[in-house]
Amino acid sequence: MKARLGIAPIAWWNDDLAELSDDVSLEECLRQASVAGFTGMETGRRFPMDAALLSPILASYGVSVCGGWFSGLLLDGEIAVEKDRVAAQMAFFKAAGAPCIVYGETARSIQGDRSRPLSQKPKLSEDEIAAYGRKMTAFGEWCAEQGMPLAYHHHMAAAIETEPELDLFMKHSGEGIPLLYDAGHMAFAGGDVLRVIDKHHARISHVHTKDVRRRVIDGLDRTRESFLDAVVKGAFTVPGDGDLDFEAIVKRLAGYGYEGWFVVEAEQDPKVSPPLDMARIGHKELLRVMDAAGYEVEA
Repeated sequence: MKARLGIAPIAWWNDDLAELSDDVSLEECLRQASVAGFTGMETGRRFPMDAALLSPILASYGVSVCGGWFSGLLLDGEIAVEKDRVAAQMAFFKAAGAPCIVYGETARSIQGDRSRPLSQKPKLSEDEIAAYGRKMTAFGEWCAEQGMPLAYHHHMAAAIETEPELDLFMKHSGEGIPLLYDAGHMAFAGGDVLRVIDKHHARISHVHTKDVRRRVIDGLDRTRESFLDAVVKGAFTVPGDGDLDFEAIVKRLAGYGYEGWFVVEAEQDPKVSPPLDMARIGHKELLRVMDAAGYEVEA
């Protein structure tokens, strides 16, 4: 089985909380990721959304685009509008040879609002999730037809956060909307990270290897503290520095035949957790668990 290892620039520059950012250039970010051993990078706010500009920069560091976030609004919006909104990123990702666009639902989400505690996350009825699932499936099918599939990111402080919410979303959506599996977000939401793989492995097309610090998560007052408060406190980290058993997680994915990208996406304060140091820790741990699970890591 084949695997590729990527990383997200959120360790260097946080798109939701700009103060959690290193004062480094795009080139320095890519250099550090390459030095740490990664061959893929998801996009972020300092990336030019133009393959003609970006591709030579990426090539000079031996890095390719392995995905990137799209702030979707389909929960409250219309498919036609989302088609227009995603068009430029879709064209760029196709030109860059990216495997997918990471769809994050931001309608009603409080993930970027530090004034809103975690307990105020949006909650949907099953009927609402069913209607949303049908829209997401249709949108995902259209994106795939255009040559750039989506990967749906369940996310803390968003409408689809918890394991039961994800179960309902998967029940009421179809194969046209593949799943991005994020162990860190699911653990933070109180879900069983292995059970989620068991239930939904057939639709997993992209993996974020985000680890968690349980002492931080367990110490949160969710009636007062926000998602961004949790990030500032250090709720997330890279594999090998947190409390999740990534050997078990990767072996479970391997057992179901998953092949593709494993992307480290661990937003932290770069002054507290230097990105290059964290990237090296994450890459070393991923190499270990990939070997244990029988993966061949491709360059």
